[in-house]
Amino acid sequence: MKNLFLRTGAALACALTLASCGGSGGSLALGGTVVGLTKDGLVLQNNGGNDYKVPANSTTFFFPNLIGNDADYNVTVLASPPSAVCTPVNNTNKGRSSTFDVTTVIISCVTNTYNLGGTVSNLNNNGLVLINGADRMEVAAGATSFTLTKKVSDTVTTGKVADGAPYGITVLTQPDKQVCTVSNGTGTMGSADINNVQVNCT
Repeated sequence: MKNLFLRTGAALACALTLASCGGSGGSLALGGTVVGLTKDGLVLQNNGGNDYKVPANSTTFFFPNLIGNDADYNVTVLASPPSAVCTPVNNTNKGRSSTFDVTTVIISCVTNTYNLGGTVSNLNNNGLVLINGADRMEVAAGATSFTLTKKVSDTVTTGKVADGAPYGITVLTQPDKQVCTVSNGTGTMGSADINNVQVNCT
């Protein structure tokens, strides 16, 4: 009977101190939000611990290992996806984790963008408007090449496309008394500018 009480007491002590008995070390989740992750390759760590891979297009993440009450945490980016940079925000608490799940860490990823354009043939008149999704630009008569731009309010900026994103350039408006067609206008953006789109007008 005495041995039974001793074993029960030891089990209870172990349950209360999981870390010292080889358990998970706590009961609180550690994670948060992922923004802008379009490719595989993101690897996170907490306090320099085990690598945790976050799949492409994830919007949330949680480490599989739980943390303890009043535990320090420091979420860092060990590796970003190719052609992207991911940065942690609200990722550390040098005080304590409190007694609640931590869900306020933000991993913000920015993917490299590249120019999209090509050549223009026989454009004699004004009025040609090209679009790629929500980006649109007018190509002036006499132009022999173009790089996609977009207009935001009164400002014209580059209409760059993110690495790994699909694109599809089409004609929104034909020029006066001409018909233009687009070749090589669809695809997926790689890790360099694309300049082989062809606009031919007759």
